[in-house]
Amino acid sequence: MPILPVDKPLGVTSHDVVAEARRRLGTRRVGHAGTLDPLATGVLVLLTEEATKLSPFLTASDKDYLAWIAFGAATPTLDAEGPVVAEADASDLTSDRLEAALPPFLAMREQRPPAFSAVKQGGVRSYQRARRGEAQELAPRPAGYLELELLALAPDRGELPSRFAPAADGTWRASADGRAFDLPEPLGTLPTALLRLRVRAGTYVRAFARDLGEALGLPAHLAALVRTRAGRVDLARASSLDALVTAAPLAPADVLPYPTRTLDADTARRVRLGQRPSTSFQGRATLLDPDGELVAVAEEVDGRVRLLRVWAAGDG
Repeated sequence: MPILPVDKPLGVTSHDVVAEARRRLGTRRVGHAGTLDPLATGVLVLLTEEATKLSPFLTASDKDYLAWIAFGAATPTLDAEGPVVAEADASDLTSDRLEAALPPFLAMREQRPPAFSAVKQGGVRSYQRARRGEAQELAPRPAGYLELELLALAPDRGELPSRFAPAADGTWRASADGRAFDLPEPLGTLPTALLRLRVRAGTYVRAFARDLGEALGLPAHLAALVRTRAGRVDLARASSLDALVTAAPLAPADVLPYPTRTLDADTARRVRLGQRPSTSFQGRATLLDPDGELVAVAEEVDGRVRLLRVWAAGDG
């Protein structure tokens, strides 16, 4: 059940990455656990063969990002694709003012998605309507900001830190000995903030850039984005597409966001036949056999265990 995190390159879609993985791995059964926009890079968790059944449990995980937000220019796509459709002088923006605008986002539970998104209205993708020039206002959808931290603010993106590495707490921060990221070409010399975000599934960072600009009374757009963590998978564990075939896969127990319970051999056999185990746990759990192979994802509610998904022997 290969689970293969890759470092998605700049300028390609998540679908492009899946198509390339199918070609390299020689299988059609490849999916992913959370889309990244073409102008975003970072960890994209690929799921192959029986691991594709893990998708519903992984796409709901929290995500970490490094985000570059440029102020003084807005675009229809809310990112650096352009063109610029609104401008304003943002030269007086200060770190104190920006930091003061962040706390209200931590209380938000909804967000208005970008017009250029995959959200469907009447069976049609929002981005398809937007590219046809059809005006639309999408209804707010569940979203959430867990952590927001301003790392730096500069009059131009080129003056911001350019190398990053994971810190002792697991978050990615500026580091002279770290790695550089491929970023989109800037849309001009604009005041740009570098922020670290931890968000709930379904939260659009492009929309956050728009909303942060509105909170400051400035047009803004997402100038660059790097996903540094998807659920329990850190960018440091991701391989390049070129190294995908030889990359070491991750075990389901290392990826699923639930505590693990190891079953004895007989219980594991019976669970694989659809029988509920008597083991006790709170909420959801990853059930393993004595060899560490995935048996099931289960959920206990009011003392009753429900099997959400079961895997046959050899699939986990």
